[in-house]
Amino acid sequence: MKNRREFLGTSLALGLSPLLTTYPLGQLLKPERSNKKLKILILGGTSFLGPHQIAYALDRGHEVSIFTRGKTVPKVLAHLFDKVEKLVGDREDNLEALKNRKWDAVIDNSGRRTKWTEDTANLLKDSVKHYMYTSSISVYYPFTGEDFSESRSLVLKIPEDASQDEIPTYEYGVMKATSEVATINAFGKDRSIIVRPTLIVGPGDRTDRFPYWTTRLEKGGDVIMPGSDSERIQYIDVRDLAEWMIRLLENEAVGTYNGSGPGFDMTTNAFAHGIHACYNSPVNFVQIDDIDFLQENNLFAIQPWVIQLPQYAGMSMSDNSNAIAADLQFRSLADTVMATHEWWYSDAVSEERRDNILNGDRSLMRREAEIINSWRNRS
Repeated sequence: MKNRREFLGTSLALGLSPLLTTYPLGQLLKPERSNKKLKILILGGTSFLGPHQIAYALDRGHEVSIFTRGKTVPKVLAHLFDKVEKLVGDREDNLEALKNRKWDAVIDNSGRRTKWTEDTANLLKDSVKHYMYTSSISVYYPFTGEDFSESRSLVLKIPEDASQDEIPTYEYGVMKATSEVATINAFGKDRSIIVRPTLIVGPGDRTDRFPYWTTRLEKGGDVIMPGSDSERIQYIDVRDLAEWMIRLLENEAVGTYNGSGPGFDMTTNAFAHGIHACYNSPVNFVQIDDIDFLQENNLFAIQPWVIQLPQYAGMSMSDNSNAIAADLQFRSLADTVMATHEWWYSDAVSEERRDNILNGDRSLMRREAEIINSWRNRS
């Protein structure tokens, strides 16, 4: 569990029973080939989202090129990278490998600076038909109000009265929002696709947010259920997001979409019970619904749950109706748990990382019993 400052700065930028059948990191069923064959360039591609995009694109019959610094060794679906063209450069100052080339579409997964998106979009605007920018719901920060549709105003600058704790969160949201603007300025609205995911989970996760829940509920015992029993959460399986993004390119579905799931309103309680149903561990959930107590004990996020302070109250309310209309589909939570579990206990995850989630200095599990004790003994 991160402390408040770390959460504000980073949270926006979350064993199955041996009788269960092991779940492949690819697809349950091989997808049908697309009617059209695309040449797709992925900026990034070796980390969390990219490998799943590559897997689906190749299965659909597309050609894939990736542009990276050549430093990250893929740990998910690594065998597929022999089937893609690898272009090496640096988005800061070396785009030579992208010059004088043509693709049908580009997916910008690694646009972590506005300048990077401006440079690549302007370079490729005459040689690529569509530019897809992977943004974030952080463009809506602070999450106040009721409207979290794609028409909501974006955070384009940091307010002068922003607190020091809020500045990192604002910086991330502003970077994503201004990168969206850079995409549209270069390609126009009729050739730009903006995808704003919520918390992405599943095999290959670079954070310990979702794995915390699977690990914690596998272990069993007294488990904190944060917030009220009616609080809503959102997340999306990385495979659902990746596959949908490829289909958007196939369908030339330009525009802006909130990439959030699941396909119905889910509470934190339903989420936790759904994960626990995949295990055979004895669990006693302890509901802690006092927001002041949560703050006093530095419990601001066990994502996808986020404390319901005003600036976070709408974080799990993004409207995904446009995305669903554009063919966003959802796996079951059990499916996500099974795939995440298999990956978590594979060679792709170090023993040190697995131990750290249980015993690390920032692990909530280390102080959970103390917090529960305090909650039970409060006057």
